[in-house]
Amino acid sequence: MDSSAKRATAFGLVAILLWSTSVGLLRSISEHFGPVGGAALIYTVSAVCLCLARGLPKVREIPPRYLWIGGVLFVTYEIFLALAIGLAHSRSQSLELGMINYLWPSLTILLALFINQQRSNLWLWPGLALSLAGIIQVMKGDGDWSPIQMWHNILDNPLAYGLAFAAALIWALYCNITRRWSGGKNGISLFFCATAVVLWVKFAFVSEAPIHFTLPSTLQLLFMGVSTAVAYTAWNHGIQRGNMTLLATASYFTPVLSALIASLWLGLHPGWVFWQGVMMVVGGSLLCWLATRRYS
Repeated sequence: MDSSAKRATAFGLVAILLWSTSVGLLRSISEHFGPVGGAALIYTVSAVCLCLARGLPKVREIPPRYLWIGGVLFVTYEIFLALAIGLAHSRSQSLELGMINYLWPSLTILLALFINQQRSNLWLWPGLALSLAGIIQVMKGDGDWSPIQMWHNILDNPLAYGLAFAAALIWALYCNITRRWSGGKNGISLFFCATAVVLWVKFAFVSEAPIHFTLPSTLQLLFMGVSTAVAYTAWNHGIQRGNMTLLATASYFTPVLSALIASLWLGLHPGWVFWQGVMMVVGGSLLCWLATRRYS
């Protein structure tokens, strides 16, 4: 691997690191600015950064199906994930909801069987089962598990859990739609602008407290907004010019890094059961990926 490819791979790894900060920062920013106001501010900063760095794509050059269907899916995913974490009743619950989002790699491969005619072997199904079992492990906490107890946990905050599960499914669908319909075009800058606009419209109709800036909250907001824009740009550069296999493998360990950073940032101390669940999600995702690798 030449030096330019190594640099591109390093950029891709930086993107994974930056994305891993999202759960903890989303929760912290939502505590300062509110679930909707915080999300609107984050995506506004990210949209401005992306537009300055990449500019807005020419709408006429983007395939219509990708522009409209992919755009709606992207905007919906970003809003659902941000609101799910912001609406969590506690920081511990926000960590659980963040982990639910990481069902998307396994779901992406499952949907690829039907949307992109992806071939796989039988290891796909144990991988899916292991990922789902990992989420159940995360949600049950350190207490005894039963379907009734888990259902009670969900009923404690059904909107947030529903948004988190829906977000994982929507992002998996978006990934497959993008691969099939984008024609190599990238509408990320436009999609971020649309996300910010939708969130500000929603903010106008909800009863959240007025936005009040403090130095710590503003610094967190700027870091989150800028890092999100940098991560998307770095990831695109990495997968186009770097070691795709290394980046794909590394990305499957994002849940571990994300949970670790969120725990440190939010002052949480998840038990061993939680970490077992996180590793099960990672293991399941890797099994799903390996089940399709030889056919890619």
